Order: sequence, then C-alpha cells, then structure tokens
Amino acid sequence: MQTIDDILYIDDEKSLATFCETIRHENVLALDTEFIREKSYYPQLCLLQIAAGDHIACIDPLTIASLDPLLEIIYDINKVKLFHAARQDLEIFFQLRGRIPKPVFDTQIAATLLGFNDQCGYAVLINKILGIPLEKDQARTDWSQRPLNDKQIQYAANDVRYLLQVYPLIIDKLSSQNRIEWLSDDFEKLTDKSLYLIDPDSTWRRVSGHNKLKPRQLAILQKLAAWREQTAIDRDRPRRWILADDILISLAQQLPANLLQLEKIRGIKSNTVDKFGDAIIKIIVDAMNIPEDQWPRLPKWQRTTPQQDALVDICVAYMKQLAFENEISPGILCNRKDMEKLVMGESELPILQGWRKQLIGQAVLDLLQGKQALRVKDNKIIIQPPE
Repeated sequence: MQTIDDILYIDDEKSLATFCETIRHENVLALDTEFIREKSYYPQLCLLQIAAGDHIACIDPLTIASLDPLLEIIYDINKVKLFHAARQDLEIFFQLRGRIPKPVFDTQIAATLLGFNDQCGYAVLINKILGIPLEKDQARTDWSQRPLNDKQIQYAANDVRYLLQVYPLIIDKLSSQNRIEWLSDDFEKLTDKSLYLIDPDSTWRRVSGHNKLKPRQLAILQKLAAWREQTAIDRDRPRRWILADDILISLAQQLPANLLQLEKIRGIKSNTVDKFGDAIIKIIVDAMNIPEDQWPRLPKWQRTTPQQDALVDICVAYMKQLAFENEISPGILCNRKDMEKLVMGESELPILQGWRKQLIGQAVLDLLQGKQALRVKDNKIIIQPPE
C-alpha cells in the first residue's frame, strides 16, 4: 500500500482488510472501475476506485487475490452505491458475484432531471455543479499496465472524489423539486438482473444487417450467432474475433455445404476455417432442417404516414416545451422512435409508465384522442381542453 496525497493505493490483502474496517460504517460509497475489453469477451477489471466519508482508495485487483472483504461492504443493502453512468460498472460487479449490488444511485440518470442531456459526461457534470475542471489526459490509459504512475492514480481517484461531493447537491436539488421518487423506476431497471444475463439465442438481433434476411436465413443466422456468442464466452474473446457480423450474414445467405465452399466466403480467414469450419458447416446443415413454424420473425415494421409524422412532430414539440419548463432533458422523457410508436397505437412504452405518464404521457394520449388541444400563447405551446 502507498499514499499519494490523500489517496490510498491498495495492492495487498492486508491493506484491503484494514481499509474495509475503516469504511465499514459509511452509508454512501462512491464507486468507479477502470477496465479493458479489447481482447476479451468479458471486461477485465484493472482498478476499482472507492470514496467513502473522508477516505479515497484505488484498489488493484490485479495484485489482490480476493476482493471479497470489499465486495461484502459494497453488496450491503444498507449502503448507497453511487456511480456515474453505472451500466458498465454494474456489468463488472455482476460478473464478479452473479448479482447486482443495491441500492444504486446513478448521477448521469439523476442529472437528466436537472436539465442535463441524457448522455451527460462526468467532467461536464462536475464542472457545471462544482465549478471544477477535470483533466482528460489519462482517458486513453491502458489500465492493465503496471506500475501506474501518480498522475494516473490521481486521475482515477478524482472519478469518485467529486462524485461523493456532487451527490448531496443533486439530492438537495431533486428533493426541493419533489423528484427523488421519479428515479426509483429507472434505478430499478438499471439493477434488474435480466439486463446483464447473456442469452446466446437472442444475439442474432444485434447482428448488423439481420433485417435484410428472409425468415429461413434468419433461422440459420440465429444458430450461427448463438454458436459465435457461446464460443466467444468459452474462449473469453471478442465475438468479432470468432466471426465478424458481415461474415455471419454471408453464411446465412450463401449456405456453404462443405469446407471448400466455406473457404470461398469473402472475408473469412483460413485459420477460422481450420478452427471452426466443421462446426460452422454442421450448424448450417442442421439449421436448414428447422421447421418453418420455428423460424424467427422480425416484427412487422409499419411506416408512419405523412399525417402521423405531423402528429409526431406536434407531440415532440410539446414534449420539448414541457421538458424546458421543467428543466428536464427531453431525452429522458421520450425519444422520437417511442413517440412514433405511441402515435401508431402502442401502449407498452416508458412514456406511459410512472412519473413520465403523469408529467407528459397522459397529456399526449389525451391530445391524440382529441380530449386536449394545443395552442400557442406568449410564444409557448400550451395544452388545454378543446373549445
């Protein structure tokens, strides 16, 4: 263990145990992670930063055999876990323990209720609220390299130092506006275990170009994509290292029946054929026998009519006006795609749930059903009963 200014750099089990005893009674833990995943399927945790009370530490998981003493504290349901843009950090914790630590508070999500855009960066948030400019010169650091220098450690520690400072200010502001409860549903979704579970059979939907395939080709793509995902998991390699998306599409379209035909697929490497050729051919042959009633289907896509587009424009304009009046990012209320779905009659949408429905969703529904009307007054869009 070493100390850099007020930052502890912990790289052994004994120092970690001592630190855990120091922070055990703190109720708010500011957390961040540094990781790499360019050469692996799973993110490789390289550094874990934590601020609790007056204590800040950068913990080195590459030199510590077990993080269990710290994880026991992090997974304490009586402690708030504070993150900014938590999704990837939570993926790492899910990988470590198979579940998500709760409760979680994500300042990026919370900031949208204070008028920040829905992808507000940490440096922007800290500068805007605390007036502290943060250096970005270590953003491209390879966090797997050792030793880390003092500047890298200070940079990493700042990600939790100021997170802990900005948190009570955000809470006070949201409380004064009676918006704390608005975050409950969003944080519940963020910590839903299903968000982090891997289902190889559904990965075909993320293959670029899948929407151009016919149903039978989709059945073949589904099996190939599932095999690629499982192989990437088993080997802990990026899925693109197994097969690229464009090759999966070509395989589903050209249906090679033997290794000679497989070798002629544009872009496929000879070592890929050597390693996986037999498995790929077998998957294709087996998938060609899948009954038609088991073929995956793409949802029927309906193009909005010009009149529906106009309605969407009107609803989006009203939403932006309402977001401006309430100092909320429009993106946290509803995106245009969901507004199109609403205009076309869909009902299972975030805008029709929880606080979003109360703030805007019901009003837009009433507008679409003719129960309300829009008019312009004092250069503002307002909604009122039709005359």
